[in-house]
Amino acid sequence: MNRKLLHILVIVFSLTTYAQQKSNIPQITVSGNVIDNETKQGLEYATIVFTPVNGKEITGGITDTNGSFNIQVAKGKYNISVEFISFKTKTIYNKLVDKDINLGTIFLEMDAEALDEVEIIAEKSTVEIRLDKKIYNVGKDMTVKGGTASDVLDNVPSVNVDVEGNVSLRGNENVRILVNGKPSGLVGLSGTDALRQLPADAIEKVEVITSPSARYDAEGTAGILNIILRKGKAQGFNSSVTLTAGDPHNIGASTNMNYRINKFNFFTNIGYNDSEGPGNSYNNTTYLNPYENSPYFRNEKSKYNRKNENFNTNLGIEYYLTDKSSITGSFLYRTSKGDDKSSNITNELDQNKTITRTNDRTEIEIDDDKTIEYSLNFTQDFKKDGHKLILDFQYGKSDEKSDAYISDYDTFPSYEENNPERNFTDEESEDIMFKGDYVLPIGENTQFEFGFKADLNDLNSDYLVEDFNEETEEYYNNTNLSNTLDFKQDIYSVYTQYGSKINKFSYLLGLRMENTDRKINLIQTNETYNKSFTKFFPTINLGLEFNDSESLTLGYSRRLRRPRHWFLNPFESRVSETSVRKGNVNLDPTYTNSFDLGYLKRWDKLTLNSSIYYQHETNNFEMVENEEIRDIDGVQTLVIIRNPINLSSRDRYGFEFTANYNPYKWWRITQSFNFFKSETKGDYNEINYDSDDTSWFTRLNSRVTLPGKIDWQTRAMYRGPSESALSKREGMLSVNLAFSKDIFKDNATLSLNVSDLFNSRKRKSESYTTNTISKGEFQWRERQILLNFTYRFNQKKKQERPNGENNGGGEEEMFKA
Repeated sequence: MNRKLLHILVIVFSLTTYAQQKSNIPQITVSGNVIDNETKQGLEYATIVFTPVNGKEITGGITDTNGSFNIQVAKGKYNISVEFISFKTKTIYNKLVDKDINLGTIFLEMDAEALDEVEIIAEKSTVEIRLDKKIYNVGKDMTVKGGTASDVLDNVPSVNVDVEGNVSLRGNENVRILVNGKPSGLVGLSGTDALRQLPADAIEKVEVITSPSARYDAEGTAGILNIILRKGKAQGFNSSVTLTAGDPHNIGASTNMNYRINKFNFFTNIGYNDSEGPGNSYNNTTYLNPYENSPYFRNEKSKYNRKNENFNTNLGIEYYLTDKSSITGSFLYRTSKGDDKSSNITNELDQNKTITRTNDRTEIEIDDDKTIEYSLNFTQDFKKDGHKLILDFQYGKSDEKSDAYISDYDTFPSYEENNPERNFTDEESEDIMFKGDYVLPIGENTQFEFGFKADLNDLNSDYLVEDFNEETEEYYNNTNLSNTLDFKQDIYSVYTQYGSKINKFSYLLGLRMENTDRKINLIQTNETYNKSFTKFFPTINLGLEFNDSESLTLGYSRRLRRPRHWFLNPFESRVSETSVRKGNVNLDPTYTNSFDLGYLKRWDKLTLNSSIYYQHETNNFEMVENEEIRDIDGVQTLVIIRNPINLSSRDRYGFEFTANYNPYKWWRITQSFNFFKSETKGDYNEINYDSDDTSWFTRLNSRVTLPGKIDWQTRAMYRGPSESALSKREGMLSVNLAFSKDIFKDNATLSLNVSDLFNSRKRKSESYTTNTISKGEFQWRERQILLNFTYRFNQKKKQERPNGENNGGGEEEMFKA
């Protein structure tokens, strides 16, 4: 990494040297003013571009706060263009510059056609509904200001993020998360932790794709969530800066910038956050058949205090080779440092519920995570509209290290210091991806497409556990728990699809083939487990447009769920002394056949998108539980061991709808509802795991413009109770509240939001084994208040969308993936 930084410094030094050399050339001053023709106010950050008529070096500058400019150029003849986002460009041709000149006042007029391309579309609806996807626009959602990608996803229709950060789509956690249409280091090795580090302000929109075409990877039985990062394309310079402060401690800053001039477009988003996240939990266990001196009841209470310092940056350059082709290179760097402390107090009670032992266990964990990623994209558009070739290359490397120290004390009936423990985790992942997509239109309404992809992953997970020896007073390696896993998974795929539109009927038929080579090496035991399998994944998407405001879609796709490395590692990873988790090296993928029937209807003020869906899963893997008696601090104790197996088949079906309603100009409402049911059938070790689980969740977003142009947004979410063969969960309510006000002539916005207003975002659950009943509650993060200030440079805000367009609707895009 130091070498790469050195290269960047060399480039910067070279540019500085060039600028110093250029300063020796005689310069001429060109001045003037750029004014908004409608308001007669100066336009700050308007771009003045000097293009030599002889085709040599291009130069330019920007205006100051009053719209004035004063630019030094070399003597010559120029085409001088004056540009500002959402305004028509004005050009002065063949201007001879041989002495200091003043161009006077230059008036720019608004460009109505460009307004839809403005980076901040102030009043654009939060949710757009397309025939093939739902698109959630982040820009005006105040409840996620100062938040993270997890907060953004938790506000997306059909999506739910639980208290531990696990993302589910329509109640199914096996959802594929992409960034800009590709796997990314921003999702990271652990996924949930990385999503909590990506600032919400870096995200432009999220696409929800429940019936993906063959163009997409087959991974993800629930579907795909595609996170689109901000990448401005407007001419000239524009940016926004957001500052955040909150309680509990949360300090952050982020910026999004782009500068486009002629054939170059430079863009970046950068975010920094320093925060604390207090949380808590409790778990009460009843032992139905206690063993000898073991307790009848075990009550545990835990408190967590997580301190995290995160930094993200994504830098990119887009170069337009011609009017039809471009090449884009980007560099991602993400780092996170964590200092987490968790304390657990356990009370053991006898059959009379009298405390017989109290134990205090504290864990201090230091995390250091880093991710780098390089991406290169080439896009070639041909003469016919829609005819294109896209090539992508991506290299990423992630390193996640954690050191944990565990101290353990008995405080009742007598004070006794138990042996401490240390553990160290080092996970390194290296990913290489190369893909190509070719799209060929045939006639006016037919399209053929094919492509390929190679996705190569190499991961090493080193887990070291050290126990303390009282006699030598030294730590030693616990070989029963320490382990090293080498995991390689290479996926090669090709696909093709064909689509056409006949009058009001459309179809898109696709077939994808994926070959998976998986190699697992257990270093401690020198065991190797290799598997290779090739599968085909057909997709069908049909659409029928009754009229401009009503349509019907039907989608079918076959998909799979590959087990991640932590599901495959057979060594134990201790959640606590009495709860143990281990993987299964022989675990096979789960396969799913999915059907989705959707109906879209638009009225003047209301848009309704609904769907009925069904999924049949085979070879489904589930966590099963075994019990074992172990000696813990001299006491025979029942330990629960959880591990995944290919247990069952499962049927999931449900119904959902999303409604956008604008009853008045000052009030917008988005309501989504999702009802789903799953039926699981499977047996293991003479235990029946059959279950019939019915659940639902609903989300309401209300945005009201109060007097004084103060925006008030309320988001309420309720997740209904659910039940499986060995557990059940209570319902959960969560409410977020936000207020915002545009200031400084609408160039800035001040907002205040409260996350989890009633401090009720808690998971309350019960679980069962043959000999235990456990009741618990878990709260990842307590209520949080954030104050945010955003300032926009050269980003024009507009209060009304042009042409009176209805905010609830979107375009019908039958074949856009």
